[in-house]
Amino acid sequence: MVFRAPEDFVNLPGYLVREAVVRALAEDIGRGDITTDALIDESAMASGSLVAREAGIIAGLDLAEAAFRALDCDVKFEAVVVDGQAVGRGDAIARISGRARALLSAERVALNFMTHLSGIATLTRRYVDAAAGRKARIVDTRKTLPGLRVFEKYAVRMGGGANHRFALDDGAMIKDNHVVAAGGIAPAVRRLKNAAGHMVKICCEVDRLDQIEEALGAGVDVVLLDNMDPSMLADAVRMIAGRAIAEASGGVSIELVAAIAASGVDVISVGRLTHSAPSLDIALDFDV
Repeated sequence: MVFRAPEDFVNLPGYLVREAVVRALAEDIGRGDITTDALIDESAMASGSLVAREAGIIAGLDLAEAAFRALDCDVKFEAVVVDGQAVGRGDAIARISGRARALLSAERVALNFMTHLSGIATLTRRYVDAAAGRKARIVDTRKTLPGLRVFEKYAVRMGGGANHRFALDDGAMIKDNHVVAAGGIAPAVRRLKNAAGHMVKICCEVDRLDQIEEALGAGVDVVLLDNMDPSMLADAVRMIAGRAIAEASGGVSIELVAAIAASGVDVISVGRLTHSAPSLDIALDFDV
């Protein structure tokens, strides 16, 4: 199955890609690639393929291409697949040719981006497939690596998931410590409504069923049901009865996600999509 992301999401913003790649190359190359510069003649050319060492979902091709082009503007990078596409073990992902020094010096940065983002896309697809047949959408969280959020959330989309808020200014979420500091759910919601614009949706986290009516009565748009088992989630969904979006969060393992989706929730947010996804094994193999 090949997932195609909505057109608006296919391409990452070029300026963000370039900025991330330049920063990563500076970190990795430092004052120069001692090994490559000593062993490889400056005029030497090379070609090869990015190859999947295991099955998964690809994400991060733009970043990989940008890494090679940053060191050789004439490099030829021909993608065989697109982001969001499934590959099998041994499948070619892209063909590449150019100055050998550039390919070798940019290799690790290109692969670091691709293996990390493809790992996120692959894990996301597993969750999406496990919850298939239910209305619940699989979404990410803000548990991302600093500086990589836009790319990690892009990878979630490539895996068939959707994005939660991007930042603290993207939506209002009242969590347990907010409730304590504000003196309760109702006061917290009231103060938010007075401070936020009319376009801002308000989400409130609850971890007990007896908090739901207070949150709904205060006029929240989303009730985040935190660390509830599937049976408790089903009770919560019945209580909410469509008056707000029901979001399940906390402890969402791949083994439990189907049962959580069956509870009737609208959204399932999964932090491990970005903070714990294993990398997908991808390599650059030079032609002999």
